Amino acid sequence: MKISFITSECVPFVKTGGLADVSGALPKELAKLGVSINVFIPRYSLISIDQYGLKLVGELRDTKVRIGNIYVDYSLYHLQKDEVNFYFIDSQKYFDRHFIYTNDTDEDERFIFFQKSVLDILQKLKLEPDVIHLNDWQSALIPELINVHYKTNNNFSNVKTVLSIHNIAYQGIFNRMALDKANLPETKFFPFGPYEHYGNFNFLKIGIITSDFILTVSPTYAKEILSSEYGCGLEGVLQNRKNVLKGILNGIDETQWDPQFDKIIVKNYNYDSINDKLINKIHLLKYANADTNEKTPVIGIVSRLVWQKGFELMEPFIDDLLSKDVKVFVLGKGEYKYEEYFKNLNKKYPDKFFFFCEYNNELAHYITAGADIFLMPSRYEPCGLNQMYSLKYGTIPVVHKTGGLSDTVIDFEENPDNGNGFAFINFNSQEFYNKILKALDLYTQPNRWKLLQKNGMSLDFSWNKSAKQYLEIYNYLLNK
Repeated sequence: MKISFITSECVPFVKTGGLADVSGALPKELAKLGVSINVFIPRYSLISIDQYGLKLVGELRDTKVRIGNIYVDYSLYHLQKDEVNFYFIDSQKYFDRHFIYTNDTDEDERFIFFQKSVLDILQKLKLEPDVIHLNDWQSALIPELINVHYKTNNNFSNVKTVLSIHNIAYQGIFNRMALDKANLPETKFFPFGPYEHYGNFNFLKIGIITSDFILTVSPTYAKEILSSEYGCGLEGVLQNRKNVLKGILNGIDETQWDPQFDKIIVKNYNYDSINDKLINKIHLLKYANADTNEKTPVIGIVSRLVWQKGFELMEPFIDDLLSKDVKVFVLGKGEYKYEEYFKNLNKKYPDKFFFFCEYNNELAHYITAGADIFLMPSRYEPCGLNQMYSLKYGTIPVVHKTGGLSDTVIDFEENPDNGNGFAFINFNSQEFYNKILKALDLYTQPNRWKLLQKNGMSLDFSWNKSAKQYLEIYNYLLNK
């Protein structure tokens, strides 16, 4: 089976969020299952040709694709890594920027160019994929581009398309001029038509309508986006295609996130040696020059600091929480108001509240291994990885019951035998705080606490498990 995987970001080359983690891990696991896989990604200036040893594909140097009424050059670089072929589409005009995503006036054009280049490469290199796997709005036009421009082309005559929605809040919404840049027919742009969405041209809507199958990154999120609360205006379009909509939970990279093998933390451990987790807790406290009383519960947060993550819920109770014998560690960057809020708490409670306003992978591992409790009060969470990391490390999560958090965290109060954390149902401060207090109470009961840790640490969040489910979807489409 031949898969072409189209993505706008990918670990280890470039990352802003979870899409990059999926793009780096899933193709590698699919290759282990015998799939021939090619990954296509823009060659942003942030991706060093020399650092990664990218090789120029000579026969496609300075090739042109049409964008509206102009033709734009691209070059192609290649790298084989972990049995996966990575193709990097290079364009100084579109990808030589300081950021992956921009607010520039040609943002639509940049990713129209990317998608048209992918189709041009597939044709010229005669790669002939069985399935083209698209990810988010940046590649969602490809099925329609094939329908309009390549209908009679043998390279695409039998191809199937799968669209993964990693976060439906990001849709690629532009004015109708994007239609002309994509060289798509104006006859399909009319109120409630396939190209129109509230007067604009919506990349993701077109992908939802035209793809053969639609995936999200957790089973619960697949159900949630059918509702007006979570569908971000596309719930009606999704309702029409719910028979080909499915959620597959993301995996985690256990070569990086497993306390038995983690090369960053100071002491490796598993459930049988769970007492060694304490060594990591003491190391975390020393890292912050904090009092190292090992009995004091440590609460951790590792997150982007944005509206989605729900940190407003902490404001009504944070002073009461910090009046108790606890320490709180927060790592992350994001919107100014959240950064300022946490900075002020750091100033107000310098011995109890420790805020690190940065991206720091090393410290993320220290907090995950060293904390006792991990907080994720997200308004919505398509999948979430940090709650899975915390479960793997025996750090008890307290989460809002939504999306992937609902699929991974089993509330102890609802299910004492199988519980692995705490989950509040309604998005409000009191319910969140009540669950934190329940967690702090249970922390003082070592035998029951260890049951939660064992239940979490024994779960299988490997990408191998998830990759097999993707393979089932591909086979279903090809055998349909």
